Amino acid sequence: MSLIKEFKDFAVRGNVIDLAVAVIIGGAFGKIVSSFVNDIVMPPIGVLLGGVDFKDLTITLREAYVVEGGEEMAAVVLSYGNFIQNVVDFVIIAFVIFLAIKGINNLKKKKEEAPAPPPAPPKSEVLLEEIRDLLKNK
Repeated sequence: MSLIKEFKDFAVRGNVIDLAVAVIIGGAFGKIVSSFVNDIVMPPIGVLLGGVDFKDLTITLREAYVVEGGEEMAAVVLSYGNFIQNVVDFVIIAFVIFLAIKGINNLKKKKEEAPAPPPAPPKSEVLLEEIRDLLKNK
């Protein structure tokens, strides 16, 4: 089997295509969640905390300075506001995934709990019941 044919068989297998679709949808979903957090959730939280924009929350560890050769050294900054933003993103994504999985599991349980129709009795049993009923009526 040629290498190209093996690759083709691998690439068009259902699992690979499903994974590719999941990655693409996941990326788009990540953008939606980031927009939701940045544009809808965080501004009211910032207002409640006194007009704080989380992206501006930083701690400067070392100020910018100029070395002897005239080269400017950038400040060293901890951007913990971005970290808070990412934690909120994660919590929202995790919660949505939890709800989706919970919904899927509930659907599976409903399918499993649905009672199966009772199995049809064997033909010999049906015949015996008919004979019994005929004998009763005589």
